[in-house]
Amino acid sequence: KATPKIFLSFSPSDVPPLRGTRLCLLRLRDFALVVCGQSAKRSRNHGGDVARRPLSSPVAAPEAPVIDTQRTYAYDQIFLCWRLPQHSPAAWHYTVEFRRAEPKGKALKLWQRREEVRGTSAIVEYVDTDSVYVLRVRGYNKAGFGDYSEDIYLRTPPAPVLNFFLDNRWGFNQERLAISKDQRAVRSVPGLPMLFAAERLMTSCHLSVDLVIGDVAVTQGRSYWACCVDPSSYLVKVGVGLESKLQEWFQVPQDVTSPRYDPDSGHDSGAEDTTLESSPPFAFLTIGMGKILLSHGVSLTSRDAGNATVPLPPRVGICLDYEHSKVTFFDAVSFRSLLECGVDCSGPVCPAFCFIGGGALHLQELVVGRQERKVTISGFSKLD
Repeated sequence: KATPKIFLSFSPSDVPPLRGTRLCLLRLRDFALVVCGQSAKRSRNHGGDVARRPLSSPVAAPEAPVIDTQRTYAYDQIFLCWRLPQHSPAAWHYTVEFRRAEPKGKALKLWQRREEVRGTSAIVEYVDTDSVYVLRVRGYNKAGFGDYSEDIYLRTPPAPVLNFFLDNRWGFNQERLAISKDQRAVRSVPGLPMLFAAERLMTSCHLSVDLVIGDVAVTQGRSYWACCVDPSSYLVKVGVGLESKLQEWFQVPQDVTSPRYDPDSGHDSGAEDTTLESSPPFAFLTIGMGKILLSHGVSLTSRDAGNATVPLPPRVGICLDYEHSKVTFFDAVSFRSLLECGVDCSGPVCPAFCFIGGGALHLQELVVGRQERKVTISGFSKLD
């Protein structure tokens, strides 16, 4: 059978009203517009905040370190100390570079490098005597290596350093001399005996010269040591003396008015009893009131005394050449020679120090005694 076809017809009035549906669509449209508008507004506001917020600056490398020349020095080893400028980025660690300086005309030696040095100091070991070394430092952090510091030139002592202590047992005057517990420093305290002696000075009393010596004696080779003298000291003598003569000194104390003792020449004038060519048993450099007296036979009250003095350096160095019977005094900072004279080396020779009135000195601290990181030239050893 054929399926019958059905036709429906209706008028527009028969269609139900769509007011509710249209209203929902309109509300959805308005909601979408509102949401889109708020999102756009948030985006604009967020973009403005980003524009106004300062961007974090990238990490910068450390600036060039500044070498601390007051604490850096060369003695038995080289002690190098530095610091970063005030506003420099921090450094994770440092690289120390050094080489031996060569005279003009010779090929320069290559830089030796020690990396990852933590802290702001380093020790360079096993340096050659009587040589000049060039050193520089640079820091490292996340941004990489910074600039090098300025090169610093350090001269090493002219001879191996002699390590010794002050002898607190061999006859020194305990009433007027006080030696530190580590036996590296001594202070002269005149006290009441000196006061009473000064009161009778115009009659018959003589002021004594107090002596303290080192606990070692040199019998060969060349030796060097340094000390720091208190600038406020009245009169201090640093030098060397023949051990046998020093023993006599303790048995018969010297005085500044004895006709056989010349305080300006720095040695016992008993050498006049022998030939003129013989060397004196003592050799001293005279230091007083922040000055060094260099001329021989010039009185402190002389009008020309000012021309016979030089300012006292921070450290005074003494170099004894036993084979050549010679002692040389240096400015231990610049190693400029101050005075050179002969001394009798027919027997053991000891470091010696004399005091007249109040004064103080201490022996130069050995670099090897420091606890900072060590840097070795030979062997490349390190100590953290």
